[in-house]
Amino acid sequence: MKALLVTLYFPPAGGGGVQRSLKLAQYLPPLGIETHVLAPEDPKWLHRDPELRVPTRAWVHRARYVGPRARKPAEDLRRSEGLQRALVQAQVTARRLLVPDASVTWNLTAIPAALRIARREGIDVVLTTSPPGSLHLVGAAVQRATSARWVADLRDPLVAFQHRRADTAATRARQAANEQVARLVARRADAITCVSEAIAEEMRTFEPRGVVRTIANGCDFDDFAGLEYRPAERFRITHTGSFFGKRDPRPFLQALRDSGLDVVARFVGDFRSTDREWAESLGLGDRLQLVDYAPHVESLRLQRDSEALLLLVPDADGRGRGVLSGKVFEYLAAGRPILAVVPPDGAAAALVRETGSGVVVAPDDVDGIRQALERLHGRFLNGGLPAVELPEETRVGLSRRSRVEELATLLREVAA
Repeated sequence: MKALLVTLYFPPAGGGGVQRSLKLAQYLPPLGIETHVLAPEDPKWLHRDPELRVPTRAWVHRARYVGPRARKPAEDLRRSEGLQRALVQAQVTARRLLVPDASVTWNLTAIPAALRIARREGIDVVLTTSPPGSLHLVGAAVQRATSARWVADLRDPLVAFQHRRADTAATRARQAANEQVARLVARRADAITCVSEAIAEEMRTFEPRGVVRTIANGCDFDDFAGLEYRPAERFRITHTGSFFGKRDPRPFLQALRDSGLDVVARFVGDFRSTDREWAESLGLGDRLQLVDYAPHVESLRLQRDSEALLLLVPDADGRGRGVLSGKVFEYLAAGRPILAVVPPDGAAAALVRETGSGVVVAPDDVDGIRQALERLHGRFLNGGLPAVELPEETRVGLSRRSRVEELATLLREVAA
């Protein structure tokens, strides 16, 4: 059996969005599926990670990325003045005019490349994994022009995305375009896979012709092999990942200040200038450490070598309840206690409770966050915080390999 995985986020790009595609390319070939990957030569993404290794058993094909470079508009505008600011504003506006997303222009090279690969290699199933949603146009094109089946993999909702604004004409236009993509996926895809049940429920409202199956992200326990936790004199709590949209560090930082504890909060990844300035106004001093974007292996090392890990998921008017990102599973694999500042009735909270891996506090409950932080710190002073040990059965069930096996089974069902 032969599968073509189409993804925008693949090495040399870095960041959390790369991991699902990378692990599919790693684990599908040993399961007897000849795996071809189509990715951009350079996705012009915000981060690059030259240390990520591309699996040697997958065939990797490249198509030139045609489109604007990713950027952080608010940050770029803050750093610009005069004519330069006007130029940045024009570039930002141009990106926002592209629908359903700024990466839609990659289809100009990706679709012809995917068709060539599908015909030359005799591809049985094309698997498109989003975001961006426009990437699913490649799957629809290959399905229409060849005998290949199409499976659409959704890592974020196509419509009710928790970080997407809906209060401007541009964002409403994108919302409408994303609804059209969702209808296309529902109408044409032979199967749909989703990383959370909330995304699956959204797709079921579009009455899809094919099966909709939840295949969550998984834990990459092997990635932490050889990485050690060394107890420190000061309590260190680490958050990895970028801040964008409605993700907000301020309630936690306020709770940290209110606690007066000698706790070092490490934020690894992009931190907005506005949040940085606000944090500085709290006078946290050396209790706050901001680490710029780090390669994945360094991010894993910092997670393992922490007393606790900080998980932040915004409520976002209820949309955050269904979020079950790859970060949750990465934290579980790290084996350190988790302070989960997430919707208490959401998917992330349920997983943290089920695994006994940490404590859950609502995102806007500053006093509750402070109390949880004090309890963790008290345990740290009173003998230390032990590693989170998951039973072997749980480890197997949560492993990335098991999740890829689920997907491989579905690909065979679709191709049969």
